[in-house]
Amino acid sequence: MNKRNFVATGMGLVGLWSATGSSQAASQANAPSGPTLLTISGAIAQSNRGALDPAIDQMMGKHGIQFDKALALDATALLRMPAITIKPTVEYDSKPHTLKGPLLTTVLAAAGVAAGSPVQLGLRAVDGYNVNISMADAQAYRMIVATHIDGQPMALGGLGPQWAVYDADVLPAFKDKPVKERFGLCPWGLYHIEVKKA
Repeated sequence: MNKRNFVATGMGLVGLWSATGSSQAASQANAPSGPTLLTISGAIAQSNRGALDPAIDQMMGKHGIQFDKALALDATALLRMPAITIKPTVEYDSKPHTLKGPLLTTVLAAAGVAAGSPVQLGLRAVDGYNVNISMADAQAYRMIVATHIDGQPMALGGLGPQWAVYDADVLPAFKDKPVKERFGLCPWGLYHIEVKKA
């Protein structure tokens, strides 16, 4: 994966921490009680917020994200989900690190997106890095939304607040590649997922 310049401007952080935006609930899901850390939009069945507000959702607007409804998840919602632990060798220091968080499919299920759905997932990071992966591949790779690294919550400005990642050391598609080439599908600083019908 190419190195990315991480730029967190004040306006961008307002968009991240205020991602609840419009307060009109679009369905039965509970609104977050804390700052939104992950927003899921697109072909979803469960939502808890209305349309993107260009005045409030500054970072999403600057990244060209648009939606009429979305599911906003805070740290509490993510921590309530069953978590798994993986220990991949990470490209940044070529050492194994313990990463913990829910499966990406579990996170998507909260938005009413069933595992195995024929959809594409747009995973976007706070610095604008964006990748697309099929639900089938995310499921096959057992991709997680890591919230913790080596027992500590992942920080904004580091690899957090979330990192969409898999255990590349054990996956046939990645394990024989150089470490620096294994994580192109794994945006750190993940803050938005767009679910697109295939």
